[in-house]
Amino acid sequence: MSSAPSPGTSSPPSPPSNSTTTTPPPASAPPPTTPSSPPPPPSTSPPPSSPSIPSAPPPSPPGSSPPLPQPAPPAPTTPGSPPAPITPPRNPPPSSPGPPSNPSSRGGGGGGGSPGTPSSPSPSTPSSSSDGLSTGVVVGIAIGGVALLVIVTLICLLCKKKRRRDEEDAYYVPPPPPPGPKAGGPYGGHQQQQWRQQNATPPSDHVVTSLPPPPPKAPSPPRQPPPPPFMSSSGGSDYSDRPPLPPPSPGLVLGFSKSTFTYEELARATNGFSEANLLGQGGFGYVHKGVLPGGKEVAVKQLKVGSGQGEREFQAEVEIISRVHHRHLVSLVGYCIAGAKRLLVYEFVPNNNLEFHLHGEGRPTMEWSTRLKIALGSAKGLSYLHEDCNPKIIHRDIKAANILIDFKFEAKVADFGLAKIASDTNTHVSTRVMGTFGYLAPEYAASGKLTEKSDVFSFGIVLLELITGRRPVDANNVYVDDSLVDWARPLLNRASEQGDFEGLADAKMNSEYDREEMARMVACAAACVRHSARRRPRMSQVILL
Repeated sequence: MSSAPSPGTSSPPSPPSNSTTTTPPPASAPPPTTPSSPPPPPSTSPPPSSPSIPSAPPPSPPGSSPPLPQPAPPAPTTPGSPPAPITPPRNPPPSSPGPPSNPSSRGGGGGGGSPGTPSSPSPSTPSSSSDGLSTGVVVGIAIGGVALLVIVTLICLLCKKKRRRDEEDAYYVPPPPPPGPKAGGPYGGHQQQQWRQQNATPPSDHVVTSLPPPPPKAPSPPRQPPPPPFMSSSGGSDYSDRPPLPPPSPGLVLGFSKSTFTYEELARATNGFSEANLLGQGGFGYVHKGVLPGGKEVAVKQLKVGSGQGEREFQAEVEIISRVHHRHLVSLVGYCIAGAKRLLVYEFVPNNNLEFHLHGEGRPTMEWSTRLKIALGSAKGLSYLHEDCNPKIIHRDIKAANILIDFKFEAKVADFGLAKIASDTNTHVSTRVMGTFGYLAPEYAASGKLTEKSDVFSFGIVLLELITGRRPVDANNVYVDDSLVDWARPLLNRASEQGDFEGLADAKMNSEYDREEMARMVACAAACVRHSARRRPRMSQVILL
């Protein structure tokens, strides 16, 4: 209270100050209200209030600067009156705009002008600074966002380019496997297969090739049907023994689209490999007739265990046979690998084979036109193997028992059990001589030297059988020591020179044949059985003779 009169006495008009003091309580009430509401801001913004003092001196005279620190004591005195704090909350909203303008316009009001002056600049300075700060922040955020977007875009482009490059480098689709024939199967022959190992992967690939499912592993049946006790007269010969076959490796998948069968399925199809279903047998296995669940007739060839053919060789053989598709070649239907067992499933040719019709007891005599038709068909099949397949295939067991006959007497060369893929060179030396006595080429039987000309020699023996009606080796005729080719060679030369076929042609035909056609077949047979392999013709030349 003592501090308040001192400023009043210093000013000249003291009486008016008393009169105003009576009125100031209500008039001064608004200023306390503004301080009362500002108390929270001053507490939080003391730093801005101190800079506001230096900013105030330029507009106000220097005399007004001393009163600025003194209004702080009146502020606590004014809140002492109870009515002031109660009334201000209602009046401030309308009166607040008025007081700031009045103190600013009144330069002489020391007590009321001094509090109003700090209140008005204090909000103005933070707003301007906050506006500048917010603008800078927005600009910075915008620039940062644009830069971040550019960086992300560049990273995405680089990743996409790298991924595309990797896909181009890694993507590979192997060529599809060559189409295989629908069905096929030789029977009545005795064969074995030796093939070089072929690695067929890719990579299913595909592998995509789309690959067939792996052959299911079925347990061996409790009893395996015993092989038939007898042997046919056209049995093949094997010159070496081999250990039993190893069991198949797990997960082996052959790389072609052929059906796989379980051993049980083929046993049911052949009635347990019964003797009644036996079609033929030899040194390399047994061939049984079977009927699949769909009613399709097949010929099932079961290789003998210990025939010397391993799993890889078997796979290579089936791979090659699946590529063979010709009207005069028997087609492959499927295969089976069960433990050490190897089975091939061929199409069933219903009318037996050439040996049966030519040498079978009680069979009617085969007409000459039929003999010529069979010779031409089998020659076309062999020519396909030698000259149209890549790599070429050497059959190695051409004989009458392996030429199957349908009801129209069309020939089908069967039993690729001994077929061999010819290498790039023209000669292959085999460590195992395989084939049938009476049909083997002399160079192959003596040294194992194998070429396609070995098949040509064997085909020449088949032509001699068609011409003479004799077997290659007649075990029943004890008076003839020579083989068919040794007996026929001098007669072939005489028939070619003199045109006399009576001593050479099959007597059962009663000379009912065309002499020109007989002369051409005799010339073909003589050329095919030459001692020198180089002088023998190709099968394509035989067809034209």
